[in-house]
Amino acid sequence: MALNTQYQTGNFTHKITSLKSQSMVEIKFSGQDVGEVVAVYPQISLNSCEVSSGRVNYGGRIIATVVYADEEGKLCRIQKGAEFSHYTDDDCLAPAQRGECALTCDRVQVKREGSSYVIVVVAGARIDIYDNAQRSYVTAVDGAICKTESAKFYSAVNFSGESEVDDDFDCVANDVLVPAAEALVLSCSAHAGVVEVSGEIYLSLLAIRDASPVSLDRVIPFKCELSCDEALLSQRAYCRAEIKNINVNCKVNEERGKCDVDFNATLAFAGYFFDEEEITPVCDAFCKESELNLKFESESVSVNTDVKVYNERISGPCAAKAKLDYTCAFLAAALPRVEYARNKDGIEGSVAATLLYEQGGEVRSTEVNMPFCVTLSGLSENCTNVSAAVCGISLRQRQEGECEGEAVLKITAWDGETKTVTYLTEASEGEPKKQDDCAVSVYIPSAGDGLWETAKRLCESPESIKLSNPELTFPLTGKERILIYRAKQG
Repeated sequence: MALNTQYQTGNFTHKITSLKSQSMVEIKFSGQDVGEVVAVYPQISLNSCEVSSGRVNYGGRIIATVVYADEEGKLCRIQKGAEFSHYTDDDCLAPAQRGECALTCDRVQVKREGSSYVIVVVAGARIDIYDNAQRSYVTAVDGAICKTESAKFYSAVNFSGESEVDDDFDCVANDVLVPAAEALVLSCSAHAGVVEVSGEIYLSLLAIRDASPVSLDRVIPFKCELSCDEALLSQRAYCRAEIKNINVNCKVNEERGKCDVDFNATLAFAGYFFDEEEITPVCDAFCKESELNLKFESESVSVNTDVKVYNERISGPCAAKAKLDYTCAFLAAALPRVEYARNKDGIEGSVAATLLYEQGGEVRSTEVNMPFCVTLSGLSENCTNVSAAVCGISLRQRQEGECEGEAVLKITAWDGETKTVTYLTEASEGEPKKQDDCAVSVYIPSAGDGLWETAKRLCESPESIKLSNPELTFPLTGKERILIYRAKQG
């Protein structure tokens, strides 16, 4: 009997690969503009990301803020920006694909070249590549006995957008030299036509108070809606935030002895969720008269189910590049940042900051690093997207020459559940089966066999197995005896 296979096709979007790349960006400051460098803060943002045949090109902008001491020892600042472009290659890349790029400043170095300073920034990029594809699955095979199961297909939906965050507050300072900030998304969900995003910006201000540097910290909450036509049902989504631009305007209120601060930031968001499609595909099949050649396909995705938020206080000894002793008076721990990696139970890494201190009547600085290892309770193996930011850091000398630190980390862990679906993509007729001409057969099953496994081994439909053996209860124990009756062929 010839088989008649029926198919259903559909389009979907999926992530095919993740790429990592680094590039080096140099920003030159003339010696006439800058004295002794005390602190450097680079702010990086994405301009473009385009996928071509075998290559993805991306570009961004870095604005470097340099704090330096002039001839009189007064701290001043200067800013310069540079745009950069880079690429990374992979054989799987094609023009129709989409790249989602996240940029980071992995390392900053200050070099002296004659009378000039060169700020060298190592810009890191993580690029997720998404592609449109077509899936085809079998819905029925006429001439065969089929097993169908209810299942769900998933298609990734990417979204992006921008929003502005404003805040005004006052601080006990005379001026702000450098505003450093990082944004974390704490919650994200898709609804009809929109994606709602909420989170916090962790602002660290290197300021001047009574002619001395101080570090001031502030947490600024935000909430916004991003337009997304593909969002239909309410569901959780993953999202990350990037600070594209920061503006801080300060006005000294001499009567109050404070500084009025107007804060404005432009946030860029990028994320995804999964569109679900309920289907009933054929997941297995057999034929009484002949063998079947079957081909299967499996798809697995990690669907966001929850986001866990942790507040962790860490402390411990710090490593410093400069030699510190009791002649060093600590002034400010500025520009905190965190580097980390996922481990089995949580994350581990180090918190870095620029320590400004006074020694011999001069303001100096050094980089300090405090290693940490944090256990995050309730973190599952499916949690791959972990983000962290520093909410504040303090440094002190408990003993001469030993620097100790204490910091607060805000950590978000996007938990997920792996969804796997296996379906039949092709069925064709194979070699004829040897037919059993016995009128009655007795079959001894294996323990744990279900109705379908039993029917497939006996080459009988599940309905006929039930009809011939109504006393059977599935799954089987292995002690049963199954009788198969065959009608005489006349």
